[in-house]
Amino acid sequence: MEKNHFVQVQITFPTEESAQSTANRLVERHLAACAQIVGPIRSVYVWNGVREESVEILLLAKTKASLFDELAEAVRADHPYECPQIVALPIVAGTSDYLDWVETGTIGSGS
Repeated sequence: MEKNHFVQVQITFPTEESAQSTANRLVERHLAACAQIVGPIRSVYVWNGVREESVEILLLAKTKASLFDELAEAVRADHPYECPQIVALPIVAGTSDYLDWVETGTIGSGS
């Protein structure tokens, strides 16, 4: 497989319920083979010129890099944030059986 074929997408949410809803939808639509919900986490950032601090939930979704745009669109469809964190980090290595499982579990709507 090509380098950086797989990615882990990090998405933050204000509540566990909103993260769970998105995780279910991504897996059901085969946009992610796996979605893990982590948290709570504490985020410190500047928004509209004001320093903010929030408790958030982090969703980690394993998918193919080629599905990132479709996954991001699905997340944005009902995400409560105006500008949600949706970032992909390349998976540079993994066991072949796990990566084979991610490959077969992620087909998206175009396949």
